[in-house]
Amino acid sequence: TFSKSTQNRSKERQSFYTYRGSIETAGNLLQGICAAANAPKKDGSYTILNIRFAQYVKGEFDFAYNHVINSKNRLVYHFNVGLAYPYGNETVVPFEKRFYAGGANSVRGWSVRSLGPGGYVTNSKRKDFNQTGDIKLDLNIEYRFKLFWVLEGAAFLDAGNIWTIREYETQKGGVFKFDEFYKQIAFSYGLGLRFDFDFFILRCDLGAQLYD
Repeated sequence: TFSKSTQNRSKERQSFYTYRGSIETAGNLLQGICAAANAPKKDGSYTILNIRFAQYVKGEFDFAYNHVINSKNRLVYHFNVGLAYPYGNETVVPFEKRFYAGGANSVRGWSVRSLGPGGYVTNSKRKDFNQTGDIKLDLNIEYRFKLFWVLEGAAFLDAGNIWTIREYETQKGGVFKFDEFYKQIAFSYGLGLRFDFDFFILRCDLGAQLYD
């Protein structure tokens, strides 16, 4: 993981950007040991204690630009993209390592894990654990303005979704396709409040769906 920020706390009127990138991989050492030991496979995969272990690579990049208009107004642009790819010993990325859309840090017109993947539609009235994916795209633009004391107002527009890299039986319509993915980007808008205590910020947002 690497990150960088050009923010200078002594120059509050100066525009700045932050970015963060990460890459992780898992399962390669176990796969290598099993192959070297000529361990038996079960249904085409190596297992440990009868459990098939995951093998994947995952990367994510996050970029934000704070454009300071003046001491009371600024625009914030945010871009986040991620990709997780299973290979070798497993055909799917572990649930806790997959991406999700919706919620406070994504497309705020949807609650957390209630958007996507792709054009997948669920008939479940409960939380659907199939709404995770291998590809993520989040785009946000936010206008922030000073009100009084530590209180700031905000108006925002969000866009994004998640997709799978394969057509899974339980997630029909969720696979990423270059000629279709742009039609599956959801939009939301809303208003919010920011309590800026300098060492941390408390956010309260109300988002509404603009394009489902």
